Amino acid sequence: MHHVLRRLDLNLLPVFDAVFRHRSVRLAAIELCLSTSALSHALSRLREFFKDPLFYREGHKMCPSVYACQLAPYIAETLTGLNKHLCPVKPFDPLTSNDCFRIAVTDYTAFCVFPGLMNALTEQAPNLSFELCHLPHNPALIELLAGEIDLALSFSEPGEVNHPDLDEMDLFSDEFIVIANARRTSLDLESYLAAGHLVVTPWNEKQGLLDFHLAQIGQHRRITMRTPSMLSAPFIVAESELLMAIPSFVAGKINKAVDVTTFRLPFPAPRFTVKIYSHKRSGKREPTEWVKSMMAKTIMETEYRYEN
Repeated sequence: MHHVLRRLDLNLLPVFDAVFRHRSVRLAAIELCLSTSALSHALSRLREFFKDPLFYREGHKMCPSVYACQLAPYIAETLTGLNKHLCPVKPFDPLTSNDCFRIAVTDYTAFCVFPGLMNALTEQAPNLSFELCHLPHNPALIELLAGEIDLALSFSEPGEVNHPDLDEMDLFSDEFIVIANARRTSLDLESYLAAGHLVVTPWNEKQGLLDFHLAQIGQHRRITMRTPSMLSAPFIVAESELLMAIPSFVAGKINKAVDVTTFRLPFPAPRFTVKIYSHKRSGKREPTEWVKSMMAKTIMETEYRYEN
């Protein structure tokens, strides 16, 4: 493999590139901080390797051969690419950076994180951009491993085993509560089980977290509607007899937009933790770590807890 490169001193390629651009041994030597004799010797080695004169003198200029003209674009492109990717990474400056971050989210995690984050970045990092994509499954291990996304925002319950290839950063703890139309005045377990339910299923799952916890006490609820998006759900609940379990963060916000009433869950279910997931093999890139810290900072400054 690379049998040609094994026979070529790669330090000679900048010599070729400089002579081709300047059409001058003297100017190429100045650029590369070499003596003219050292550069001429390097040029002789290139000629011997390629079995081609490469350059010939015409007056005061070094004119490239046909073969040199064919080689030049490939050598220049390769040197430019190597120089770009091998140079030390510049320190991250939020004020001037125009990095773009691809982040996997659900409706819920985007709703929680990005309003406050984008407000904070208006002055601190005005040129950063984000591409939010649907979280295809929890916690997007395949996409993180493949480098298709930089981060994933999701959640887990107590006792869930951490994946060995993922870094997890806790953002905040939340809990499910129940919303109903404003006409409902009370909610116990019996009336909860008797009602129809609207369930948001971001991964088209057949059983949600609360269905699992109901099964633990030998009960199940009647699911009347499933939807992958949270946007329309509270408005459907406000105009129907359906109940909906919803994170308290969202409930605290939608009360201002839609006429619903809220209740505690009438059965035990643990709080869950919203997390930022990243892949350990991707390393701790300074821009990504900075964005993670800003997410945590803005969440700490946000009032999200439901009180009743």
